[in-house]
Amino acid sequence: MSGLFITFEGIDGVGKSTQADLLEKYLVSLGNQVVRTLEPGGTDLGHDIRQLLLHRKGHVAPRAEALLYAADRAHHVATKIRPALAEGKVVISDRYLDSSVAYQGAGRALTEEDVRHISIWAAEGLLPKLTVLLDLDAASARARRNNTGQEPDRLEQEKIEFFEAARQAFLAMASAEPERFLVVDANQTVEQMQAQIRARVNTLLG
Repeated sequence: MSGLFITFEGIDGVGKSTQADLLEKYLVSLGNQVVRTLEPGGTDLGHDIRQLLLHRKGHVAPRAEALLYAADRAHHVATKIRPALAEGKVVISDRYLDSSVAYQGAGRALTEEDVRHISIWAAEGLLPKLTVLLDLDAASARARRNNTGQEPDRLEQEKIEFFEAARQAFLAMASAEPERFLVVDANQTVEQMQAQIRARVNTLLG
């Protein structure tokens, strides 16, 4: 029995964690075994890589950054995601390879094709059955992040233009793969967004 792989994407501040939490609770209530994870940092090794990527002071070369994300993903898929799917579980990941394409490809001005190729190679070709893209303009997303009172990490300190470029890259990917993506307007209420997500997931659960 194969499991179900669902990812949440979008720029920082759109509410991915909240929606993933709600979906996890819903799926568990239906009797599913759910593995909740994130990138970077979904494994012990990934946690160490996350510290380097998000909390290390100073510049990280764009290609080095992309390769660190790929290293995290390779270990994450091999040791956590694939084993859970093989056991028939639902895996929900807060970010996956589409974030690399959007952030390191569009945002960092590396080529999106190169970043996607590295990411697919690292993941051994594993793509989610469903990618939920929460869409919100960069200025509104930043305002939400600022209201949390949390200290921004290295990426969250980037300029508005960086996040708007990433947002447009996400939307382009969703347009190119409509069968995999569900684009949700993050200007809606938490409940409205979750209703749309559950409706789509229910079709996949059969």
